[in-house]
Amino acid sequence: MRIAILLFLAAGIAAAQVPSQNQQDIYNIIDDVSADRIEYDVRKLAGFGTRNTFSDTISDTRGIGAARRWIKAEFDKISADCGGCLEVFYQKDYVTKDMGSRIPKDTWVVNVIAIQRGTTNPNDFVMMSGDIDSRNSDGSDFTKDAPGANDNASGMAGTIEAARVLTKRTFKNSIVYVGLSGEEQGLFGGKGLGEYAKKNNWNVIGFLNNDMIGNIEGVDGVIDNREFRIFSEPTDPTETERERGARRFYGGEVDGISRQLARYIHKSVNHYMPEMDPMMVYRLDRFGRGGHHRPFNDLGYPGIRIMEAHENYTQQHQDIRVEDGIAYGDVVEHVNFPYAKKLTAVNAINLAQLAWAPTRPQNVKIGGIVEADVKLAWDAVKGAKGYRIYWRDTTSPTWDYSRYVGDVTEFTLDGIVIDNYFFGVAAVGEDGIESIVSFPSGTMR
Repeated sequence: MRIAILLFLAAGIAAAQVPSQNQQDIYNIIDDVSADRIEYDVRKLAGFGTRNTFSDTISDTRGIGAARRWIKAEFDKISADCGGCLEVFYQKDYVTKDMGSRIPKDTWVVNVIAIQRGTTNPNDFVMMSGDIDSRNSDGSDFTKDAPGANDNASGMAGTIEAARVLTKRTFKNSIVYVGLSGEEQGLFGGKGLGEYAKKNNWNVIGFLNNDMIGNIEGVDGVIDNREFRIFSEPTDPTETERERGARRFYGGEVDGISRQLARYIHKSVNHYMPEMDPMMVYRLDRFGRGGHHRPFNDLGYPGIRIMEAHENYTQQHQDIRVEDGIAYGDVVEHVNFPYAKKLTAVNAINLAQLAWAPTRPQNVKIGGIVEADVKLAWDAVKGAKGYRIYWRDTTSPTWDYSRYVGDVTEFTLDGIVIDNYFFGVAAVGEDGIESIVSFPSGTMR
């Protein structure tokens, strides 16, 4: 009888470890991403000569107008292949010379949007972006060639390719694939889309900004086709003075919503793509610089930047030329398409998981001051079958310990002292896919 019970328990544990259909499909998503299709799209975008925000909008073969019409046509074609599953449209804002020194003339900044609506939560959005525009040595020169093969045809091609792969599937939450304009002039495309999302009451689960995902040879001579960077802000720029003051006593200096999104991607890649080497960078962006996730952060949305680890500055924002034996210019020959495929797959598997998963728990409270145990409570999440509590050493960058606690909205971790760790809670779906971790936003007795 004892042997039978042990065999039954062992079978139950084994069954619990069998991945769900969605979890298994994540490997198929990785395989479905095509380096050849990404190469075709990068060459097509670079072939428009320049995609400067102020370049020709009338020509069918040159300038940003031709580029954005081609991108929209690609999204329309993808939508036709999936039975009209995408809502494809332009979103635009007018910018004028008095809005910044990098605006040589008044113009429309036009984004291309493709929305794949979720079946259960159509107003919950996970988003992937690439930039349409490019520049040469003089960002105001909109006539000279600026092919922008890596910066940022690579990110734009990756976004289109993610749409091709993921529209073959259905998701609970909505996915937005977007080409943003005006990045080089001051992140105007991201600002416009962020304000559009706020105006339409979108619940943005996460914004994945892809800006340069195709270079593997750094200006320092390092060649690496596995490492990439995930930039994220440590705390939320919209937090109140009261929230900032509370952090002195309760912690959370590196636990804002964008940092939790970065940790989610880092964990996902380590699990499903262990051949890759994700580097979490504890900074909004590169030193003193910015990207199109920043306007989303400014509005209180979680947003991160995914990009290559080793940049080559001779191939960014440069006129095409040879000088002192160095070939300058952002041309197709410098793009490594197998690497761009890998970083596109990084995006695709995280878009899929976040679109399948429940949304993150809200109103997470923590207690256990001067006690031997820590207590957590949170609001129930629609579509969650249960919850997982995470904790880590206060000096650790990743969530290292966890416990699945079932379908409850409060739980006590016996024997774990609140003073020694940071804690968070994730919602778990029926398929075992988890939400982003929520850091406690308050305390309880």
